[in-house]
This record gives sequence, structure tokens and C-alpha cells, in this order.
Amino acid sequence: MSTPSRRLSSGLHAEMRYASSGWQLVVDGTPQSHVDPEQPQLLMYEYVQQIGHVVDALPAGPITAVHLGAGALTLPRYVDATRPGSRQQVIELEPLLVELVREVAPLPRGASVRVRYGDAREQLSRLPAGLRGTVDLVIVDVFSGAQTPAHVTTVEFHALVRDLLAPTGVVVVNIADDRTLAFAKRQLAALLEVHEDAAALADPGMLKGRRFGNVVAVAGRELPDLDDIGRALRRDPLPGKVVAGAELRRFLGGASPARDADATPSPAPGRGVFG
Repeated sequence: MSTPSRRLSSGLHAEMRYASSGWQLVVDGTPQSHVDPEQPQLLMYEYVQQIGHVVDALPAGPITAVHLGAGALTLPRYVDATRPGSRQQVIELEPLLVELVREVAPLPRGASVRVRYGDAREQLSRLPAGLRGTVDLVIVDVFSGAQTPAHVTTVEFHALVRDLLAPTGVVVVNIADDRTLAFAKRQLAALLEVHEDAAALADPGMLKGRRFGNVVAVAGRELPDLDDIGRALRRDPLPGKVVAGAELRRFLGGASPARDADATPSPAPGRGVFG
């Protein structure tokens, strides 16, 4: 089977590789998403499963969601499948990436998913005014190749995201980091400065600095039931845990929040991380 691909405007090379179940989006050698259009509820990556648990823990019924970063449109499909009638907006920098994904994995007919193109932070101010204060879920999963750009990690950026949220809305952030966890701690500190509460989801080995990997952050005025999310995490193929409250503050250890003046991109994964 051929491997559809595109050279993106950034110069990065994206391709959709056929997998045993669905397709894997790979950008410049870095696996970024997995999707099976026939099974939209199938979440293969650990961090995507963790985000799925947060989605499941939200109050029942359709939601309004904003996705910063399209990937293979895995999570918009999941929300559409598990919460029919949801309204969703996706912001993606690379039109050719979305074109590639839709070539092999079109969105379901009838799905209310609007895709907008441009820089995630810049486009926040261009969303319809009626969305402000009404969004139940914002998912931040922004990558340029294998790294998250600095300008979507800061206190100033998260203040813009907060303005979208409904009183019970939450933001979920995929944070990739190395063993030091310095980048993750600064993002979590930024979220705690902007929001009233935050929590981190990850497998214990990642939280102990044993490997390069992902931490999923959840923040808002009111968080979903963390006990329910914790039980779901323990049932995952790679069991995870929730870090919140005093335990989260001990984990941060006085890390300073990332700000526009001093933020850095996420660490680049070392050779062999995805091999």
C-alpha cells in the first residue's frame, strides 16, 4: 500500500503510514497521531488515552470544544463519536497536513467540526465572539515537528485560553518532556497561576524522570472528578496516576511559571525515542 505524504509549508515532511488498525501520522520521522476512521473511539497513544479519560469525565451530553493542533483529528473524532451533537473548532497551522489526513481518513459526515488555519495563539483572538466564556474543553496539542513552540506554553498564552472557558470548562495540555521534567513543571506552574486548580496525569515512571515522554495537564476553575480519572488511568495498558493538590505542588518544587519573556520550546526527543 502506498504511503500518502506532503511537504508542509514549514519544510517538514508529513506522511500517513498504514497501520494494523488505521493510520499513523508521522512528521519528519516523529509519530504524532494515530487514527482509525472506522473506530473513532480507539485511542492508541498513551497520552491520547489520558486525554480521552478527561473527555469522558466531563458532564454528560454534547460539548463545545476547541482543539489547538489538528494532528490526525483523532480527538475531534473521539468527541464526535462519544458526545454526538458536540460543536468543535480546530486550529492548525498547516493546511496541507489537514489535507493529507482527510485524504485517507475523512471526518464523519455530519460531524460539526470547523477547521481554521493559522498560528494557534494568533487565531484564539479570531474565534467567534460567541465562543468566549462558553467552551467546555480546550485541548492544547501544538507541535512543530517534534517540539512545542515556546509561545504556546506561557502564562500569557494560557490567560487567552482561560477567556474561552465556560465556568466549568477545562483546558487539557499535552506536554512532552525529557527526564529533567523542567519544561513540564514550568507549564504546570503557568497553569496554576492562571487557573484556580490543576492536575497532572502520567505514568509513574515518567513522573520519576525515567524517560522522555508525555505529561497531560488539566486545569480550570473546577476540575472533573479526579478519582474517576484516576481509576480509568489505572486500567490503561500502561497504568497512570493523577498528581494534584499538595502532591502537585511538591512535584513542582518551586518551579517558576513560563512567561513570554523567558519561555523555551519543549526539549527535542533524543535519537531512538520513537524507534
